[in-house]
Amino acid sequence: MSDSSLPPGSRIAIAGASGLIGSELARSLRADGHEVVRLVRHAPRSRDEVRWDPQRQRIDAAGLLGCAAVVNLAGAGVASRPWTEAYKKQIRDSRVLGTATLAEAVASLDEPPRVFVNGSAIGFYGDTGSRAVDESAPPGDGFLSSVCVEWEEATAPAQEAGVRTVLPRTGLVVSRAGGAWAKLFPLFKAGLGGRLGDGRQYWSFIALHDEVAAIRHLMDTESVSGPVNLTAPDPLTNREITEAMGRVLHRPALLATPAPLMRLALGEMSGEILGSQRVLPTRLLESGFTFAFPSIDGTLRAALG
Repeated sequence: MSDSSLPPGSRIAIAGASGLIGSELARSLRADGHEVVRLVRHAPRSRDEVRWDPQRQRIDAAGLLGCAAVVNLAGAGVASRPWTEAYKKQIRDSRVLGTATLAEAVASLDEPPRVFVNGSAIGFYGDTGSRAVDESAPPGDGFLSSVCVEWEEATAPAQEAGVRTVLPRTGLVVSRAGGAWAKLFPLFKAGLGGRLGDGRQYWSFIALHDEVAAIRHLMDTESVSGPVNLTAPDPLTNREITEAMGRVLHRPALLATPAPLMRLALGEMSGEILGSQRVLPTRLLESGFTFAFPSIDGTLRAALG
């Protein structure tokens, strides 16, 4: 239960409003009567757009005046392209520079927003094997872990200015509209799905509906700041999720992709798929959040509509 909801008709700025999570968050907020301001890289075409250039760390900070909340979900897709050195730099810079730009803009305002919600990811923890981790765990090793650490540290100006700053560490968002599952669903529907590697690696998932609801809960709940894991309460292995996909779609899920083949095809990125992250949403549950889709079967059915 939220302890202090944003006032009706609040003005809320979103960076990354055209992405999978941002677009659904914007729709949800507008449906409840809030005014959504989208941060865009082109010249504003309407009153609900504010221009920014995260690469050059420029923003029209005046456009954030009157915002009760600023939400940053911007960042280059982690699995959108092969991990060349140039694309890894884009993954890092799009998150770190964008966050620094917004944090400094928020800190500069005479009347800053009540809350700054800045996206992060469970990649922070690295490969944890079968060990369950929550927000108290330290960062892991590897590229994505280092990105997440810098990403979160870039919020410092907002925190130092006294703005409540929340860092939702998002897991694997289950949706047909985008992300990894948008690529998996067609394969499983065609009977071509199966486990990846030995299938023993944990995947910490969350339904898109719960992801958006959790972000809104964090915006509203004034007692929460810092990192909060956004994952369903019962993470499962890739093998268990594969079985659930076959069960829900009524298709065989017997094919398997050997780990050596994945490493050959995907290079460094394969480590993120074959790595294990058994992440628990301890702080989210302690803050009173209730999942609409805590189980994998319900999550998959919700995604399939």
